[in-house]
Amino acid sequence: MEKATLIGPFKQIITMTGIPLKGAVKDSELHIVSDGGIIITGSTITKIGDFKLLKESDKIGETITLKGNHVCVPGFIDAHTHICFGGSRAKDYAMRNAGKSYLEIAHAGGGIWDTVTQTRKATQEELTKSTIKLANRHLKNGTTTIEVKSGYGLSVDEELKMLRAIKEANITAMPDLIPTCLAAHMLPKDFQGTETAYLSEIAERLFPILKSEKLANRIDAFIEESAFSAEDIKDYFNTASAMQFDITVHADQFTPAGSKVAVDYKALSADHLEASTENEIAILANSDTIAVALPGASIGLGCDFTPARKLLDAGAALAIASDHNPGSAPMGDLLTQASILGTFQKLTNAEVLSGITFRAAAALNLSDRGKLEEGLLADFAVFHSDNYQDILYNQGNLKPCMVWKDGNLVYDKHN
Repeated sequence: MEKATLIGPFKQIITMTGIPLKGAVKDSELHIVSDGGIIITGSTITKIGDFKLLKESDKIGETITLKGNHVCVPGFIDAHTHICFGGSRAKDYAMRNAGKSYLEIAHAGGGIWDTVTQTRKATQEELTKSTIKLANRHLKNGTTTIEVKSGYGLSVDEELKMLRAIKEANITAMPDLIPTCLAAHMLPKDFQGTETAYLSEIAERLFPILKSEKLANRIDAFIEESAFSAEDIKDYFNTASAMQFDITVHADQFTPAGSKVAVDYKALSADHLEASTENEIAILANSDTIAVALPGASIGLGCDFTPARKLLDAGAALAIASDHNPGSAPMGDLLTQASILGTFQKLTNAEVLSGITFRAAAALNLSDRGKLEEGLLADFAVFHSDNYQDILYNQGNLKPCMVWKDGNLVYDKHN
């Protein structure tokens, strides 16, 4: 029988147990285990409780004793990123801050198509290596699960290259990588046909390969005036649903249209939502679709934040993700961005932590992580502190000193 490992003592273990999936959360609802320990067996948590009492168990094979004050939280889950890409968009960022519009930047050779061009030039091996590098950087900031989108290939062959690179990266990267097909990112400039013709080709030729090679079980689309309309996407999402893909939507970033599409197609999540009005907020709150705020895009573009406070007060489930991408959200620091969103939207610590743990897990249809409970994955981040409030108070400046993934210590700041 496999021996268990006891880790502790932790001044505080923030379990996230007992918090509902939807709606506002008070800090008083957080379940905190003081002077606690965590027993792990293999990749899972088998018990959480008082460290001294757990230490007396004869089933413990090894005890990892921590010196000093430590706070333990579930590993963070970043439910929306684009960390598989080629090149850089530093020029775009400089032009945008100098007052250039999106169209002016695009006409100067920037924008999404610039990244498409650079990603197409990259080899699959190069994309794999760069994805691993960025994923491991996220892990050092406490993120143990990362959703990774394609969408910079925009042809069957190039989307396959990206998704195969993501699959390969997942073998070596320390966090779990959850692939999403975003072939419906924009109509590629070199496609000779309409939006619906392009989407039809992708659905007919790419979707079966995604299934046969197990490259992705998630289909995303950008619903926006500059990308695809609610009418354009109908057959595409109908096909995806019929093939039992999970659906997610880039929604309401600049204009309010995507939220209703997401809810109509029972999408797992509707992401962005900066342009959501009271109508879209109500639609999301009365659905099972997770609202995903992307503060990194708001910071990168200098635009309004997702109305997170209104969404929570209306009863929606709110997750928070980094949107790490080379164009609009180059920072890629989930904890910093979530802390800033909390400041501007007046979110409780419990709401922010829920948004980057178990509510983010729900946006990815993952039920085995996001909380520290018996039977769930032993994914957790440890901070030097005697008070969990320090984590968000420092707005990302307090980094984890240790990170465990699947029961293994994969990052230790001291080594």
